[in-house]
Amino acid sequence: MKLRFVGCGDAFGSGGRFHTCLHLEDTTDSGDGPGSVLIDCGATTLVALKKWGVDPATIGWVALSHLHGDHFGGVPWLILDGRFSERRQPLVVAGPPGVESRIRDTYEALYPAAPDAELAFELSYEELTAGRRQELGPAVVTPIEVLHQSGEPSFGLRVEFGGQVIAYSGDTEWTDSLIELASGADVFVCECNCWREQIPGHLSYPVLLERQAQLDCRRLILTHLGPRMLAHRNEVALEVAVDGMVVEL
Repeated sequence: MKLRFVGCGDAFGSGGRFHTCLHLEDTTDSGDGPGSVLIDCGATTLVALKKWGVDPATIGWVALSHLHGDHFGGVPWLILDGRFSERRQPLVVAGPPGVESRIRDTYEALYPAAPDAELAFELSYEELTAGRRQELGPAVVTPIEVLHQSGEPSFGLRVEFGGQVIAYSGDTEWTDSLIELASGADVFVCECNCWREQIPGHLSYPVLLERQAQLDCRRLILTHLGPRMLAHRNEVALEVAVDGMVVEL
């Protein structure tokens, strides 16, 4: 399978990076398979997908960690693109409780009456429940609640796909839930927004270094870096994602 960092930026696009979005693709798929999966879909996702040559119509499922705009705000544009490109493949969006109403409200604010427009493809929503493994097309997603205020529960996600396990922290400050989330994962994509400063709801580099030994994963990749983290990039000893980066598994 292939993991692509469609975007790895924070809410403010620090360093000119796209909002958070991970793309999972089964590289054994001949093209007739069910499609690929997105983990998060920040507001800049449609632009970023097209920059990296990923056809939005091949995305069958979106799993959202939490309902902040830099993590779900691209979904309305994904739907809109499907509407005007005459997409046929169904699209399923899964996320925390209230995911459908939050996306519909956002879509309505951006394009009045658009949520009620007829689509040539089936659009459906699923709510994720903390601790429950849920099938999402070719993936199995296990949400684990983390510490980040977003109006609904915020999740880290364990995604089983193509025989691999991708763990993703979402946005969170340190919680022992991250130990469970990362356990045995082939890749753990972990937010590290802060350099030395402590911001509620986000991880800092010193805390992550101190806790790294508790994260039993084969590969740890940092994402969602804030401006001070980027300014000190050369001092960071851990692997850091960049937009467009591809990990083959």
